[in-house]
Amino acid sequence: MSSVTEDTGDPGGTEDTAGGTGTGGTGAAAATPAAGTVRPETARPVGRIRAFLRLVMIEHSVFALPFAYLASLTAMFLADRSVHWWELFLVTVAMVSLRTFAMAANRIIDREIDARNPRTATRELVTGAVSVRTAWAGALVALAVFLTAAALLNPLCLALAPVAVVPMVVYPYGKRFTDFPHAILGLAQAIGPVGAWLAVTGAWSWEAVVLGLAVGTWIGCFDLIYACQDTASDRANGVRSVPARFGVAGALYGARAGHAVTVVLLGWYGALTGAGVAYWAGLSIVAVAFVYEHGIVRPGDLSRVNRAFFTVNGFVGIALFLCALIDLVLRGLTV
Repeated sequence: MSSVTEDTGDPGGTEDTAGGTGTGGTGAAAATPAAGTVRPETARPVGRIRAFLRLVMIEHSVFALPFAYLASLTAMFLADRSVHWWELFLVTVAMVSLRTFAMAANRIIDREIDARNPRTATRELVTGAVSVRTAWAGALVALAVFLTAAALLNPLCLALAPVAVVPMVVYPYGKRFTDFPHAILGLAQAIGPVGAWLAVTGAWSWEAVVLGLAVGTWIGCFDLIYACQDTASDRANGVRSVPARFGVAGALYGARAGHAVTVVLLGWYGALTGAGVAYWAGLSIVAVAFVYEHGIVRPGDLSRVNRAFFTVNGFVGIALFLCALIDLVLRGLTV
């Protein structure tokens, strides 16, 4: 079964990474928690769970789920035109749990980098609101849930589960050895739709690969946009990324090109699966959303990065999924 994080993240320790950071704490990471922060050793269990959910930004699963659902439902439609609710439930559990593991691992691995970046210095592992032990415990529980869901889906999903897990752990380390960690994130996210298709059919599908590549370029490129906020901090602290290496303008041009490729791949996927009018309408909406996204973020003005990252990209996934769902129902999918 596959991953997915929606998540998304940036090499400078952004708000939506799929992974986390380093081993051992820096001075800042080991510092006394900020005023009003509940120390992890005294927090009640419910408080720890809430803090952990804030740490992994559980609400941002919205970035990953729509495309996993799109792959699953298309596979079901092509198989017998009916929704397999148990499989869809397991796909949901697998996607959310793997993303939770990836986010927790990212925060743990990147906590030293986060402590040196003013924008991320208030994260839970830096302030002490969540202890490293609690973060690892939550990560391992999420991983166990993912593996259980994969096993319940089919033997192939379980056998391929490590293929989904490994890129999630490699990604946060990528910013330490390559200027293109965003590509690793894109690869990790591309596995999601492929795994969702495998969960339904238990067989390889090139249609799912095309959809996965579309998701990978989409997420990798909006990570480029988000990473632009940390260009100065990344350069100062030796964190590698496209904006740190090529500048903000270079990163934004790269993101534009990548999102154009995303639209082409989504069109290819629609053609391969015999999509109807509603799907193509959804793709048109996505293309307009991309134009808007790149229109509000400029090299000299990053003030609307959060709107581009969270609002627009959340809209892209949901809009395309809803239009694709309508298209499948109109073509005969039994819900």
